[in-house]
Amino acid sequence: MNNTFPQPIVLIGFDGMLGNAWREVLDNLQVEYRCPTLAEFDLTNEKSISQSITDDVQLVINCAAYTAVDKAEEEEFLATRINGDGVGKLADRCKQVGAKIVHYSTDYVFPGNASSPYLPDMQRQPCNAYGRSKAAGEELIQQSGCEHLILRTSWLYAPWANNFVITIAKLATSRDELQVVNDQFGRPTSAQHLAAASAKMIQAKACGIHHITDGGQCSWFEFATQIVKLTGANCTIKPCGSEQYPRPALRPAYSVLDLSSTEKIIGAMPHWKNNLSSVMEQLRKKETVSP
Repeated sequence: MNNTFPQPIVLIGFDGMLGNAWREVLDNLQVEYRCPTLAEFDLTNEKSISQSITDDVQLVINCAAYTAVDKAEEEEFLATRINGDGVGKLADRCKQVGAKIVHYSTDYVFPGNASSPYLPDMQRQPCNAYGRSKAAGEELIQQSGCEHLILRTSWLYAPWANNFVITIAKLATSRDELQVVNDQFGRPTSAQHLAAASAKMIQAKACGIHHITDGGQCSWFEFATQIVKLTGANCTIKPCGSEQYPRPALRPAYSVLDLSSTEKIIGAMPHWKNNLSSVMEQLRKKETVSP
């Protein structure tokens, strides 16, 4: 049993990209935790929140969210109901039982027009509906008065689920050429690194708002180029402008998150190329054992 974590722990959204990574971390640390299923837990239902977050719970790790960025433009009410109001209800329940909440947010709470990395305490100015829904959740957690650790991240990927890395890796094996935007800059984030770094932040008793991503920064084009390089596929990646791929939701041109407050607590973040190599190696192993 690992006693550096407040326990009992409830992990919400255990079957998502980040939730899967968190299960790996908690299992490796031999920490006991509960995982309410989708049938048992609904962020929009106060009764289900109360039933899952019982009086004895000390730590709630929330990996559940509405994440359909483009769809949120036409479903902003639903996105805000989940990412805003629902998160607020969860925070209120944590305050009621005396539990700490670890919650994940996004670079999209910023406008994306900066020229230097966004600090955690900078003003929220969301660039799209999804960003507004996540900003609402942050504000409600702060207003609840519960002990909290809000971790903003960006460009999440893993060796499972649907994400940019897996998509590009698959396309590279079937196409001779791909076009990827070269005018949007940010920091990729391995879900496995995010969960492991989050665990260190919890063990260090960190509170407030901090940022966790991989180290370094790049454009989507540079990210895709490295992915294809690691696949060994004979596919050419060509840069293009965002105007060639119009999307319902505005994407930030520059959404690099400042990591200094996190790195002061747990040390330097590993570079995105190193984390990507690890994920690509796991994907290769999956391919060799698949039937």
